[in-house]
Amino acid sequence: MIDTLLIGGKGTIGSGLRTYLPQLDASYRVTSVDLPGAEDKATDPDAHRYFIDLDISADDAGLRQALEGRDLVVYLARKDPLGDMNAMTERVFRAVIDVCPEALMIGSSSVHATGGAYYSLTHDPDGPIAARRFDEVDPWPEPLSVMTEPFPTGDYGIEKAYVEAWCHRLGAVGQDAVAARWGGINPENGKKDEISYYTVWCHQEDSARFVDACFKTSQAGKLRPSAHYYVISDNTYNIFDIETTRREIGYQPQHNAESLYG
Repeated sequence: MIDTLLIGGKGTIGSGLRTYLPQLDASYRVTSVDLPGAEDKATDPDAHRYFIDLDISADDAGLRQALEGRDLVVYLARKDPLGDMNAMTERVFRAVIDVCPEALMIGSSSVHATGGAYYSLTHDPDGPIAARRFDEVDPWPEPLSVMTEPFPTGDYGIEKAYVEAWCHRLGAVGQDAVAARWGGINPENGKKDEISYYTVWCHQEDSARFVDACFKTSQAGKLRPSAHYYVISDNTYNIFDIETTRREIGYQPQHNAESLYG
């Protein structure tokens, strides 16, 4: 059994992991920690629904108890404002180091952690990529490397950069940790009316494939220390480097945003 804890598992990303991880490998047993009364966004009847009601930002003892014996921890929870969010991140990572140092830790970052490096390509409404005038884009820009350091432009990006810094700290003490730069994930796995959404779109199944690949690579002792990866589907008009992710951990995305936008 792969004893998995999702911290914030009732949300959009967590609901996908609870649904698709057990489909990829029946060994996953997924438990979710969430605030009492939090909405469960999973719609699949087979999604794992082992829940712990807990405010991790206020109950350190409860958090540490929930972490005991875990093989895989995925940190998805967030809160506002930024100071409170960063304090919660520090609390979670310190607890993971103390309680389950053998577990793989996946910290929830975002493409927004490097927003300053790609917004110029995708956020100009009159630009050819944003307007889907792809024949005007010659040459196509080099995909943004996974080695790109955080380049946040607002509080959301800053909180994700802080998660990445903690993943590096775990790596420094010898624990496997990955920062997942999630793309655009939504519960319907469909189109959203956001500028250039097709460039960042990620199906929930592909997000689970990423987590599974990280865990299997960690178990094999081949995970690059403190790595951060973009988690994007196999989109035709992708601007992010997922080839390194394929090569290093065997990530195999199955979906393409053009099935929605083409």
